[in-house]
Amino acid sequence: MNEPLWRVELHCHTVASPDALTKPEAVVAACRARGIDRIAITEHNNIAGALAVQRLAPDLVIVGEEIRTTKGEVIAWFVTEEVPKGLSPEETIARLREQGAVISVPHPLDSLRGGSAMLLDGVLSIIDQVDALEVFNARCLRREDNEAANRLALEHGKLATAGSDAHSAREIGTAVMVMPPFQDAGSFRRSLARATIDGRLSGGHVRLYSQFAKRYKRLVASAS
Repeated sequence: MNEPLWRVELHCHTVASPDALTKPEAVVAACRARGIDRIAITEHNNIAGALAVQRLAPDLVIVGEEIRTTKGEVIAWFVTEEVPKGLSPEETIARLREQGAVISVPHPLDSLRGGSAMLLDGVLSIIDQVDALEVFNARCLRREDNEAANRLALEHGKLATAGSDAHSAREIGTAVMVMPPFQDAGSFRRSLARATIDGRLSGGHVRLYSQFAKRYKRLVASAS
């Protein structure tokens, strides 16, 4: 009998991130409608959004966090304690290791991402300390940047991850991992080694959602 496989979204933001407006209820509804078996909520520099969605659907959510370090972002899953932004990559990784989290580098070589991408020198400085590289980010504007990340992961023997980097409900599921079931960080890591990627690029228009969310939140804050 063939082993069942899960469709797993590993990179998603909600209203708890400054550049997203998606409510927890909308995340759960999108996952149920699109056959997503597990979703990692990876807010920018907090785990509040992940915990909020987890309360609605404990069976669905992996608690994650996307953390801005002094050299770009790190992403982690099975996070139990929030790690603050602004630390060095090494300190950030050390704090995640203490929790037993699984660690990757999101959009590592995205040449159009600005300061959130580590780029080659930054990634190489910590590549021996992480479990994986995100080799397919649906929000990358240049396919070549994802392809370069995939080559780098292969060269260094790192696990490959992919995610929609969804900042709106309609993006959820754009890029998923198809992988064997898992229960915890250890089995998740083993499952990633057998996973395949099912994804497509979202297109540049989705970044408008993030720009709108930021401006909307600034307007609301200034009016209050």
